[in-house]
Parts: sequence; structure tokens; C-alpha cells
Amino acid sequence: KPTEQSDHTYARHVEWMRQALFDRLDLRDITFFGQDWGSLVGLRLVALDPDRYARVAIGNGGLPTGHGPASEAFLAWQKFSQETEHFPVGGIINGGCTSDLAPEVVAAYDAPYPDDSYKAAVRVFPSLVPTSSDDPATPDQEAAWRVLEQFERPFLLCFSDSDPITKGGDAPFRAKVPGAQGQAHTTIEGGGHFLQEDRGPELARVLAEFIQTTS
Repeated sequence: KPTEQSDHTYARHVEWMRQALFDRLDLRDITFFGQDWGSLVGLRLVALDPDRYARVAIGNGGLPTGHGPASEAFLAWQKFSQETEHFPVGGIINGGCTSDLAPEVVAAYDAPYPDDSYKAAVRVFPSLVPTSSDDPATPDQEAAWRVLEQFERPFLLCFSDSDPITKGGDAPFRAKVPGAQGQAHTTIEGGGHFLQEDRGPELARVLAEFIQTTS
């Protein structure tokens, strides 16, 4: 892993994923589900080559340009990530859930980070989310939105009801993405930020039904 925070930029992570998914694997007819940074990187990839995607679903994610105000919860998280001495990854994931994760699950989240030298990316990522219009990522975000505003393939929103960080984040997609019109958008009850941990079976059913009804 790159061990310096300066090694990690939003654009660089988008490019790394583009190379892996498009150039090397040449994936097509993709069903994409994005949450958290999965949406920030993944939606940029959708915008780079929309014809590769059959459908898109987003839960507790977004594609911020920095023009609108960030939530207080996100700004607090951003500040914490830059200032805290200790950064227990598994404990942080657990804190973003409404349920308590099993110790072995927390340990699995900790496993890729045996010491602080491995945590450059997770430390810097919160600060890479655009929160002002002069952010270096803003032009690319705006360009991606211009593509999404023309995206007519099925686009589903399945946010949870208990995530203060992304609450209301589905609204721009509902309003701006043509493919979001007429879809069975849903709110997954009882899920925190990491809804796939809190309500995994429910989320899986939503996605399976989405695929079945749009195939």
C-alpha cells in the first residue's frame, strides 16, 4: 500500500479503479452498487464509460461537488479523522452501525491495518471529499454529474433511515438522473451508515429485485 497520505488523491483512486475494471478486466453489463467511497469512486467510473453499466444502485453515498453544505456529522468525522491520535478502523466501522458487530467482524476490518503505517489512505480519505467549491476534485465531480444527468439506465436509491452523514443524499439523484425516474426507491429501516452490515439481507433483497425487474 502507498504509505504516504500524499500518495492518495481522489483522482488517483478513480484512475486505479478504471485501469483495474475497464482496462484489465474489461467488465461490461455491470450492475453497480455503491456505498460511502464506493459511490464517490464508482459514480465517477459510471460517468467515464456509462455504456458499460446495465444499472446503478446507491445506498448511503453521494457525489458531492462542494457547492452545497456538508452535514455537521460529516464535518465532525472529517475533523476527527485528521486530529485523532488513534484510528481504530474496526471500531470506527462498528460506530457507523446501529448494531454491534461481532468481535471477529471488527477484527476482520482491522486486519488490513496491522499498524499505523498502513493507515495513510483511511486517514486521508475523509479530507478528500469535496466540501467547498474550490476543491481540486470539483471540476471532475461537475463533469461526472453532467453525464449522470443524461444517464437513462435504471438507477435505484436505497438509503437507510439512520445515517446522519448521508441523510437526504438521495434527493439530488432522484431529481437529476433520468434513470431514477419511476424506480422502486426504498428506505431501509434500522440501518446505520454501513447498512450492508446492519441490514445485509434486506439490502440484498432490494438489489436482487432491482436486477430482476430491470433485466
